[in-house]
Amino acid sequence: LYFAMVSFFARHFFVRPTTLIAALLSATSNKMTTTSVNAYSIGTPGSPWGVKEKQEWLDSRVHHRSYQDEVVTKLEAGLDGFTVSQYDTLSVKAKDYPLFVAKSNDWNSDKPCVLITGGVHGYETSGVQGALLFLSTCAKGYSSTFNIVVAPCVSPWGYETIERWNAQAVDPNRSFNPEGKVVEGRSFNPEPATAESTALIAYLKSLGDDAEFLCHLDLHETTDTDKTEFRPAKLARDGQVSDEEESIPDGFYLVSDETNPQTDWHKTMIDAVRKITHIAPNDPDGTIIGETVVQEGVIAIPTPSSLGLCSGVTTASYATTTEVYPDSPKATPEQCNQAQVACIVGALEYILKHDESVQKQQEEGDCVAATEG
Repeated sequence: LYFAMVSFFARHFFVRPTTLIAALLSATSNKMTTTSVNAYSIGTPGSPWGVKEKQEWLDSRVHHRSYQDEVVTKLEAGLDGFTVSQYDTLSVKAKDYPLFVAKSNDWNSDKPCVLITGGVHGYETSGVQGALLFLSTCAKGYSSTFNIVVAPCVSPWGYETIERWNAQAVDPNRSFNPEGKVVEGRSFNPEPATAESTALIAYLKSLGDDAEFLCHLDLHETTDTDKTEFRPAKLARDGQVSDEEESIPDGFYLVSDETNPQTDWHKTMIDAVRKITHIAPNDPDGTIIGETVVQEGVIAIPTPSSLGLCSGVTTASYATTTEVYPDSPKATPEQCNQAQVACIVGALEYILKHDESVQKQQEEGDCVAATEG
């Protein structure tokens, strides 16, 4: 009945599935805050999940939407200036999910490369749809200066089931460096490699020396279900108990690398997004999601590659993770998608205006054009 209600209202009243799930869970679990944050239907409190519990979790997942209809169809319709190709296949319970990238047609080894990733956490809708919106609206205009690769939905099973984890109950956005160091008590820690991360890494390596990425934006959301569903699930999976209450930021924010702050670049993106939706204020303790706020709407964490985050999959000088808040009454799904695009555009415009290597490349291109003319 629970999942039938979610599917019915999502289809007929255009309500975000994550919003419905958060509301239903809140109504049926005493809001799942503080002590109730540990309540989860699978496993024994204080004992990590084994094979049995992970299978029970997987068997209880429900498909709420169609990756084929909402993602693949848009890619198959064609994108001006880009070629869509399948880079791998994800198989879950006898169902195959083709994994796609869109790559700019006028690829040139002399141009800097830009990587856009969405749907690493499949349940974060605007990460996927924002990447697709960028491809269909703005991307071609930037392909004259940049080589652009967009992987709009890294975790299609998670997209269909509205899950943060993959089918093996592993967080894909902690799986890009399984050899990373685990620090007890840290909110960001690496997890085992996944098929999702392995496939993307292999594709990026296949591009060879011609793909030296200057910029990478990994598109995400922070949702109410992070508090009501996914944090309790993680505590249960890991056999942990916590009475700490976790707040959800009401607004957009960015996650930066504390060793590479790129302050002006992040400010430009925040200023671009605030024209579309509101920026997350600090929590009463001065943090956002418990992390240090280094400038308005920007938190800083250890080097993403050390944590297994997708934003650390390249050595890009400009790399960040976006976080849209889709459950705010002040933001529509369309605004969330547009906020992702605004952030990408702001990021690229800053690089065009301020990065010396890009300016030099443009000047050299102008000289060649003038000579040939």
